[in-house]
Amino acid sequence: MVWRIKDRATFEALRHSGRRARRGPITVTYTPLGSTPGAQARVAYAIGKRVGGAVERNRLRRRLRAIVADVATGVPPGAYLVAAGPEAGGIGFEELKRNVAAAMTSAAREERQA
Repeated sequence: MVWRIKDRATFEALRHSGRRARRGPITVTYTPLGSTPGAQARVAYAIGKRVGGAVERNRLRRRLRAIVADVATGVPPGAYLVAAGPEAGGIGFEELKRNVAAAMTSAAREERQA
């Protein structure tokens, strides 16, 4: 299960101390949330107006939510900000899924090594 990020403190932590990984049009920023037992991944999405109109942005957000729900079981708990560039709306689902999975695991792996 994937939780939403709602609090300002988590967004500030992502902004100041988050690790970024980019794969294609997808950029993922990760920060750990602490070692709370039973902690899960928490995700927010950033899709700018350059992607398209509201319909295109919402369609892409729904696709990203489905992908993250599938991929989140293999990533460590923490806060993730998934940002999509303008090209993200035009690529296929499987390629988008590969990019999101690779960016999420890479961002979390870089944090563990640092």
